[in-house]
Amino acid sequence: MKKIFLSIFLLAATSFAVSAQILPSFQFGIKAGANFSDIKEIDTKSSSRTGYLVGAWARLGGAGIHFQPELYLTSKGSEIDEGAGEKGKMNFTTLDLPLLLGTRIGVGPVAMRVQVGPVVSFVMNKDDSFGENVGQAFDFDEYKNQTFSLTGGLGVDIRKLRADLRYEHGISDVFKGNDEGNGRLSLWTVAIGYRLF
Repeated sequence: MKKIFLSIFLLAATSFAVSAQILPSFQFGIKAGANFSDIKEIDTKSSSRTGYLVGAWARLGGAGIHFQPELYLTSKGSEIDEGAGEKGKMNFTTLDLPLLLGTRIGVGPVAMRVQVGPVVSFVMNKDDSFGENVGQAFDFDEYKNQTFSLTGGLGVDIRKLRADLRYEHGISDVFKGNDEGNGRLSLWTVAIGYRLF
C-alpha cells in the first residue's frame, strides 16, 4: 500500500509544482478505455482477454517535448489452452503508473502525439482460480506484486478530447516461482480522455 500512496503523492506533487508555473504548460484530465492483454510463454498456446482501464493523466510542457505521468486502474489477463479441451483463465487488477515522454505534432486545437516510456504496475487484486493446468503450464506460484513494462503509441488531441492507441510490452515476469522467466505481458490499449483544465 505504501507504493500505491507514493505513486499518488508523486502525481499530485508534480501537478502542484507545474500549477505553480515551474513549467510553461500544464494539463490534467481523466481517461477510460479497453485493453487486450496476453501472457506469453514458450511452447504454450494462449489467447488475449479483454479488460478495462480508468484513471487520470497530467501533461507537463508546451510545444515540443512534454512529460505525461498517468495513474489508472487496469484489469489484465490471458487464457491458456493446454490441448484436449483443457483451458485456464488468468485475471488480475493492477494500478499502473506510466511515465511518458512525447511530442505533439500540429498546431491549434487538433494535433497528433507520439509517446513512449516505462510503466510500473502494482497488483491490487489476484484471481488465483486459474486451475492446475495453467499453474503447470507456467510453473508459477502466484503473481508478483510489482512488474515493469515499456509502452509506446500514438495519440490525437481534438480540443479537450484525447484518444490513444498504445502497445505495452512486459520487461519483467508477472509470476513468482517461474524459473524460465517467460510469463511476460503484452497489451494493446485503446483509450479516450478528457481534459479538465
